[in-house]
Amino acid sequence: MRILTVVGARPQFIKSAPVSKAFLAQGIEEYIVHTGQHYDDSMSAVFFDQLGLPKPIYTLSAGGLNRDAMIASIRKDLLPILESVRPDYVLVYGDTNSTLAGALAADELAIPLLHVEAGLRSFNDEMPEEINRIQTDELSTILFTPSEEANKNIEAEGFLAPFQKVVTVGDVMYDALLMFKKFSRHSEQMGDIKTFNSPFALATLHRQENVKHPERLKERIRTLNTLHNSGLNVWMPLHPSTKQQITANGISIDFITAAPVGYLEMLWLLEKAQIVLTDSGGLQKEAYFMNKPCITLRNETEWTELVESGANELFPLSRPAQEIISVVEKFKNATMPVQEFYGKGDAAALIASTLKNLS
Repeated sequence: MRILTVVGARPQFIKSAPVSKAFLAQGIEEYIVHTGQHYDDSMSAVFFDQLGLPKPIYTLSAGGLNRDAMIASIRKDLLPILESVRPDYVLVYGDTNSTLAGALAADELAIPLLHVEAGLRSFNDEMPEEINRIQTDELSTILFTPSEEANKNIEAEGFLAPFQKVVTVGDVMYDALLMFKKFSRHSEQMGDIKTFNSPFALATLHRQENVKHPERLKERIRTLNTLHNSGLNVWMPLHPSTKQQITANGISIDFITAAPVGYLEMLWLLEKAQIVLTDSGGLQKEAYFMNKPCITLRNETEWTELVESGANELFPLSRPAQEIISVVEKFKNATMPVQEFYGKGDAAALIASTLKNLS
């Protein structure tokens, strides 16, 4: 069996690591194409180096384009690659522009599509990620879902065709975390290790819904400044696009920032942090896997079970910045729920064995 995997963004590099390993164990041939969606070395090459991922057979140059142009460029560039490799399946992860572009290219050439992390919904049509994940699900042959909640979303939409199959495997990010947690580390780019001796909050901010609107970005930064100035240090690896928008709009930052970090450094930070504040979908789950409370800097989340269980709390833009202090205080003495929402850490093996049984 021959599979062509399309990746392009940080979370996809992480998700692909355990799956690529499982494919190798099952004797499944895998060819990886990196779309270049994350083209900064700090957001891309470092993950291939750290995670030991198979090197891409092609690296495209889609970085820096707007959504429609990026999807069109990736789709166009993938077509001759797919015709050359002739895979049995195309595999995509998550909800990025690279995800949808890979799905569209596979559909154009009538190659069956595998979608890992299918069925997630935030129910916010303003998010490009929501459009990407819905359209990708509709084009998929096998929808590998991370949770029962994802299955319910697919069932409720009623779009499944006779050729489509839903397989619940759990979350491959949990596989990755278990695989790499023991290698977590501090690096010089994070700053003096003494910075992390006192309690601190780990924060990230990169979603377009927050970053591309100056007033929204100012409000999110105001919230983080408020928490930092209340006595709990806030530490943020600054995403390149977020840094660009902060500079362009003259927004003042009071908290501690650093350059983007690799996955192993992020795991180290998760181990040390008291609490996580983020608009990242992946980091919400990683916080949960590491038994750390999370405040999601969005109006909604696709990981609804985390909010319902009390592991996560939404902080919509309508909430005054000052309220962040009381939310953090509430979590200090909270007991984190222990539930297997996302499987047992064997999602990659289940994906590989499902495909092997089809060959």
